[in-house]
Formats: sequence, structure tokens, C-alpha cells
Amino acid sequence: MKRALLAAALAIAVAVPVAVTAGEASAATNSFRGVNWADARDNYVNGWVIPTGLTAADSYSTVYTKADGIITGFQNLLGANTVRLPINPQSVNSTWWASYKGAFDSALAHGMKVIVSYWEADTAKDGLVDDTAAWNTMWDKVTSDFAGNANVYFEPMNEPFGYSLSSWVSLCSTWLSRHSAIPRGRVLISGTGYNDNVTGVGAASALSGTLLSLHFYGFWASDTTRAAWTTNLSNRLGSYSSRTVIDEAGSPMTTGLTYTGGQNQDGNVFTSYFAATTDLTRARQMGIVYWPGLRSGDTYSITRQSGTGLAVNNASGVAQLRWGWGL
Repeated sequence: MKRALLAAALAIAVAVPVAVTAGEASAATNSFRGVNWADARDNYVNGWVIPTGLTAADSYSTVYTKADGIITGFQNLLGANTVRLPINPQSVNSTWWASYKGAFDSALAHGMKVIVSYWEADTAKDGLVDDTAAWNTMWDKVTSDFAGNANVYFEPMNEPFGYSLSSWVSLCSTWLSRHSAIPRGRVLISGTGYNDNVTGVGAASALSGTLLSLHFYGFWASDTTRAAWTTNLSNRLGSYSSRTVIDEAGSPMTTGLTYTGGQNQDGNVFTSYFAATTDLTRARQMGIVYWPGLRSGDTYSITRQSGTGLAVNNASGVAQLRWGWGL
């Protein structure tokens, strides 16, 4: 997520509405009830990416043990069955990968789905793959390690805003060809821009059979009604809800907002946004991967560390998220 860049480009992305297909088929992505487990530095790191609660000195067994407490918290406190974890070449093409895999293995041992997503470094931040050769080496390693596990899903890049639609489709097509042993149904193709619109990638025949991922945030507009936010989100989805997982959506969870309460959800940007998002995903049976399930220093974090486990930051936020998950 790039809150610092905010929404000038995003406002442009939704300036031209995209019609929603009437009678759209129900989606099958609501099997993804997820959270992001994120680095305190927002995953844009020129070095090892280290999710909150882990340290660079941790061994595989230490990472696994720490992850056990965090993953159990996601499951028991929230009802999550999916965790999205960040990678970059510095993390995978190094000694850290041998330790970091403990987080993946712990999640898988708990029966969780794992979405693996590439994040660029915090240097250029231009929405482009930093080093294509290193990116390929990274993905060769990650797909080799996890191709055989049907619960692992691969997202070639987070927020590819530096690419035009055609160049992004081309890069993803090359990725799919290079990793053709991975079923397309286990690949999430990010929407264009800040992963803010899936209509272009959804229409690309070269990407047929893949899942799509979308990001959607309340700071992208100033609307205070669920109706306005529903229109905003629907325009970004077009007719592709049935393939789409919203793998980043979140709202302030440490500022005292109450997210449940029907009509009371209107009148505030964030409560109306979160209500509209969760109402729509429930109605269309879409998956949501909340940003973030855990990230220290982030007011959006729906949990915080407590001993070896987690505690909830906002019970009404959890209730509204579970509603969106169909629980």
C-alpha cells in the first residue's frame, strides 16, 4: 500500500465509469478470508522484508514458532483462512529465505491459504520490477519451493502502476509462460495502476483462467455514503467480480470508529467505505484480504501483538470484516 502517494492517479482511474454487467454470476473467490501480515516499513524495502514480530536474526525454527502464535491469532480472533506475505529478490535470493519460509510453512501447516506477492524496493518506487533478472530468479525459487502445494497462490507484482495495460499484460504473460507448471487458477494478476482497476486485465485473453486482485481504500475519495462507495468499487470491478480477490482493503482500527450499525455507517468516509466494501463482497461472494492483519505502527492494523499471540484492536471492525467474508 502507498498511502503517501494517495489518489491523484486513482481519481483519474475511476473518472470514466465502467458498466457492471447485468446479472453477473456469483463469484467463487469468497474462499479467501484473509489478512496481510506486513513489515512495519510497509513492505517496500531495499533489503530483507521482515513481517512484524520477526527479526533478521531469527532462525527457521524461531520464525516458525513465532508464526504459529500469529497465524493462530488470525484464525481464532478473526476467522481468517488466508495470509498474504510479501517477498522481494533481496529476501528470497539470500540466506533470509531459509528462515523466512518458516512463516509460510507454519501458515500451511495450519491449513491456511498463502498469497505470495512481490513488492518493489523503496528506492525508485516507480511501479516497475526493479531488476527483471533478479525478479525471475526469485520467482523461479519460490515457485519451485511451493508449486506442489495447492494452498499457495502467486501474485507476480503488487501495484504495477508504472506499466501501461499492454506492457503489464505482456509481463504477466511472460511470467505465466515461464511458470507454466503453476495452474492459472493459483495466480493472481494485479489490476492496473495502484492495483485499482481490474477491467483491463480481466478483458485480456492472454490472462484468461487467472484470478485477479484489486486494492481499494477509503482515503481514495471523500464520499460519506455507502451508495457512493459501492458505485466507486463496482466501476473498478466491471464484470470481473467472479475472478477477483480484493487483497488489500482496510480502514482505521485504532481511532475509535464503530463500523457496525446499519444506517449509522453513513456520514463518515471510513465507516461508509468499509460497510460498502464488505456489503458488496458478501453479496457477490468475493474474497477480501484485509490490510493489515498485523503491522506495527499502522492505525489500520486490525490486531496487535500480545504476548506470543495477538489481540483485537477494534471488535466492530472485526465484526464488519467477518460480515464481508460471509461469516
